[in-house]
Amino acid sequence: MGPTDQEGTEDDLVALYAGHQVDTFDAAVLPDADMGDIDPAAVTDYRQQRRAINPDAEELGWSDDDLLRSLGCARRDNGQLKPTVAGITLFGTSQALRRCFPMMRIDYIRVPGRQWVENPDHRFDTLEIRAPLFTAIRRATNAVRDELLQSFSLPEGALAREDEPALPLRVIREAIVNAVMYRSYRIHGAVQIIRYANRLEIRNPGHSIKAEEQLGEPGSETRNPRIAAVLHEVNIAETKGSGIRAMRELMLAHGLLPPTFESSRRPDQFVATFLFHHFLGASDLAWLRQLTSEPISDEESRALVFVRELGAIDNAAYRAINRTDTLSASAHLRRLRDLELLEMKGSGSRTYYVPGVQFQARTEAGASAKPTANTRPPNPDSHQPNQNSHQPNQDSHHLLATIPPQLAERIPSAGSKPRRDILRALIIDLCRWHALSARELAGILHRRDHKPLVRDYLTPMVSEGLLAYTIPKMENHPDQRYTVSAEILKSD
Repeated sequence: MGPTDQEGTEDDLVALYAGHQVDTFDAAVLPDADMGDIDPAAVTDYRQQRRAINPDAEELGWSDDDLLRSLGCARRDNGQLKPTVAGITLFGTSQALRRCFPMMRIDYIRVPGRQWVENPDHRFDTLEIRAPLFTAIRRATNAVRDELLQSFSLPEGALAREDEPALPLRVIREAIVNAVMYRSYRIHGAVQIIRYANRLEIRNPGHSIKAEEQLGEPGSETRNPRIAAVLHEVNIAETKGSGIRAMRELMLAHGLLPPTFESSRRPDQFVATFLFHHFLGASDLAWLRQLTSEPISDEESRALVFVRELGAIDNAAYRAINRTDTLSASAHLRRLRDLELLEMKGSGSRTYYVPGVQFQARTEAGASAKPTANTRPPNPDSHQPNQNSHQPNQDSHHLLATIPPQLAERIPSAGSKPRRDILRALIIDLCRWHALSARELAGILHRRDHKPLVRDYLTPMVSEGLLAYTIPKMENHPDQRYTVSAEILKSD
């Protein structure tokens, strides 16, 4: 890919062998399923929604089997009609969904504070939604709408206040629909909706097939055309690639910072972030005035507010919130760096910016300033311990002295070569105890060089969903650590 080597995903293999493969994954027949795994109530739900849109639609007069075949949700296999991946995800019974796709669900996670697990005594609350997609989308949308912070207003002439969610309802719905429609069903993982105090993050397995710089442009590329077509026919989803553009326009129309979208191959996922923050209110203007006496443009102001809320910004995020090009974003970020409001980290395509000397000094001095972070928000698939309990420069000797005895006795002696499965299990338990850097893990395991440990163990375990980065988008961040995933935590 250009001048770099990138780890291939299953979607890349599909593209590589496209000449030999006629159908997409959502059209594949599931060998361990039959038509008894189709929920008649889900089919009736579809019929009702379709009838409300087009009462004269010819497919409404067909039998359930013929209807499902026409939608690509059932196919004949060795003379028998069997459901496809699309059929089970859209119309499957609870038992079929659990059996065929044990991780295919939507998790709504409520996190107190602005960071993942700020309070170790109150990690998070989770609502798990496992249902056919029509029902799952409704439940998830309603759960987010009801739980979001409410903004209250009393319109002129009204006798009662009107409650509105902190995000427009259509934005919430579009984001959830995009997550379930464009996710990779090859990956056994849940769609995660994480509500922080200041933002909503929606994470789905599978990177964006459409190039990140083209998100929001006309034209749609989807892994799951059958699922997308069914959702489109009942007006749940559009298939013209306008969903992201609509979300951006709606956020701006409500005075909110535009959403940001991050597509990554490692871990293979797509992340949409929506800040609840109404841009440039009186408190924002007062805060910006105390940062510098230099004139700051609206675009640069958005970037500084973004950093205050999320801890860091990169070129892609700057472009997303300001709808500008790469060169202009780079120039503005460098100017903020020269003013010491931001500090540059990383290099090349992995360059990002965190609060600079002036940003931190002026913010800490301001009585009304909001707390800032020195890193990007941690991975919602990860567990981050109490920030005061572990300093980044804590050496391995001190860590060894604090490791619980039951873990310490499992640490191999220097020079020994434990079996791979034993060492992987130990790494998971160490990262469950503490979020650890590669150097710290190498020191604990009596290894002179941390790079082979990263190559042979840590990176593959992140890809497998066993470990997660505390700073997911910036793998080379100096404060990067490894921790166990939310799935591992939930199994504890």
